[in-house]
This record gives sequence, structure tokens and C-alpha cells, in this order.
Amino acid sequence: MLNAIKKNEQYVKFCAALDKCEHYQKFLAYKAKVLALGNDSLEKTIAIAVALCLVCAVLVSFGAVALKPLQAYNKNLDMKKNILDVAGLLEEGMNIDSAFAEKIEPKLVDLETGDYVENMNAEEYDQRKAAKDPKLNIAIPKEKDIAHIRLKAKVAKVFLVKEGNEIKSIILPVSGYGLWSTLYGFLSLEPDGQTVQSINFYDQAETPGLGGEVVNPKWRALWKGKKVYAETDQPSLDKGRN
Repeated sequence: MLNAIKKNEQYVKFCAALDKCEHYQKFLAYKAKVLALGNDSLEKTIAIAVALCLVCAVLVSFGAVALKPLQAYNKNLDMKKNILDVAGLLEEGMNIDSAFAEKIEPKLVDLETGDYVENMNAEEYDQRKAAKDPKLNIAIPKEKDIAHIRLKAKVAKVFLVKEGNEIKSIILPVSGYGLWSTLYGFLSLEPDGQTVQSINFYDQAETPGLGGEVVNPKWRALWKGKKVYAETDQPSLDKGRN
């Protein structure tokens, strides 16, 4: 009840302030003038169209701001779902947040040293944004930049699937250029860091039936058991090699 009274008092003060506002009074006078014009008046048509556009713009802007936290949450939830999927842990009807917190440990790795980065928040770190930030990225040498990505983040995000203190899977974020888009996904490896368990792509805009086949379970199954490196310690992983 007290809150209702306070809100009512604030509304009264707001109305009183508007009554004293010179611009608001001019707006009321112009509104009355426009409404008094005939429906075939060009000025009235333009004024109503502008007013309608302004109202729609305000509503759209308010909706975008109000829904932003929900959009961020859903994006994060979808990411967790894809990580659980590539780890072979996704089950229908499961609580994604709880399952992720229980079974997945995110870690940050310095790509230059290979050491874990402990002074950054792994939960909040966005590797895709970091790759575009001059302070957080580094140029890839041309001789190593086979995919023409040019820049990469200095720090990479990895996900460890654990049972107790034992690591069951190592999940790495992967990306590369397709024909129409940059593809982003996850690669799941055995604890040896060499043998592929699974792969999936959660963000791609390739042609359905062609490049879009990267999300086809049959295509994904081709990767299981493949080796990341050849006996010469050179990267050898592709869907056409063992």
C-alpha cells in the first residue's frame, strides 16, 4: 500500500513537471492543431506518420534492451547444450545448467605457453570476441594459416569432462571458413589429446545438403577414432584420413 502511495506521489510530481515544461506545452498545442486539420491534410498525414514511426522505434528499442538478458542466457544455454552433446552427455529432458555445472569444467589456456590462465574468469571469457580484439589476439604466421583466418585469440577456452579427478574428454572450440560463412563448433578428444571422440558445429550458414552436411549425424560419425597428428607430429586430421 505504501509503495502504491509513493508511486502515485511520483506520478503527480511528474505530471506537475510536465505542465511547467515549455516544450511539452508546445507539443500539446501542435497536437491539438494537427488533430483539428482535415484527414486529407498533407501536414496531418506526415505528422501522424512521423509520430507512429517514433512510437514504433521506442517500442522496438525497449524490447531489444529488455530482452537482451534473456537472449544472452539462451545463447549461453545453447552453447552448454552443444558442449554436452559433443561430449556424449546430452539427454532429453535434462537440466542443461545443472548437468553442465556437474560434469564440465571450463579452463583457459595460454596458446603460447600451453599453461592454464588462472587470473581470468573462464565462464565469462568469449574467445570469438577476443579473436577480434587487438589487445587479446595475435596474427597467425602465413605459412601456418592454411584456413586464412589471419588472427587468433591469445587465450583459448577448453572444456574438461571429468568423473571425480579423472579426465574423460577434452573439448576444444574449432572454427574455419566455409563457402558462405565461418563455421564454429566443438571437437571432443580422448584424454590422450590425440583421438577424436566427436565433433559438432553449432553456428554455420552453409548450403543445406552440401556444406550444411556438417550437422548430419552420419557425417559427424566419420570423425570418431581419427587421430589429430600423424606419426611425424604434423597435423593430419580431416574426414578423409585415419
